[in-house]
Amino acid sequence: MNSNWFKLLMKSMKIKYGKSLLLKGIPVIFSRSGGNIIIGDNVTIKSSFLSNLVGLYQRTIIVARTSEAKIHIGNNVGISGATIYARKSITIGDNTLIGGNAKILDNDFHPIEVEARNADTKENIRTKSIIIGENCFIGCNALILKGTTLGAGCVVGAGAVVSGEFERNCVIVGNPARVIKKL
Repeated sequence: MNSNWFKLLMKSMKIKYGKSLLLKGIPVIFSRSGGNIIIGDNVTIKSSFLSNLVGLYQRTIIVARTSEAKIHIGNNVGISGATIYARKSITIGDNTLIGGNAKILDNDFHPIEVEARNADTKENIRTKSIIIGENCFIGCNALILKGTTLGAGCVVGAGAVVSGEFERNCVIVGNPARVIKKL
């Protein structure tokens, strides 16, 4: 199912997208007032169960949660049932593929200190920008954590939990993720 009607809703929310955006199913895309989401040209966002036979658990979710949050998705990017959730900044380079059910999260969602958690305060949520280079591939069920930088051409294995900085053309696997090969 091609959900082009959703593009009208995106425009009303001031979400910018380039030409030939293809929506398969209905994603969840939300930008807090002042937040900034930019989606490049020729991007495919898969959000229906049959759009990717790896077995999607959910629709694609793209959220700029704070008024300062920025999400920039480059050209020719493919996303399948992934979550991209920013309180600060997430940048995804051109020609990158994001596998089924992957999570890209630039924050901890809640304070990690007990007192701050019990006070239900949002100002102590730790955030750090994520940068994913061009021509990367992120395998299904991978988790990309705050502060991660992936150089161009990196491959992240299925189910990897990734945190830190990685040079270009690395194969990254495991929990915690580590480089097992240079391409």
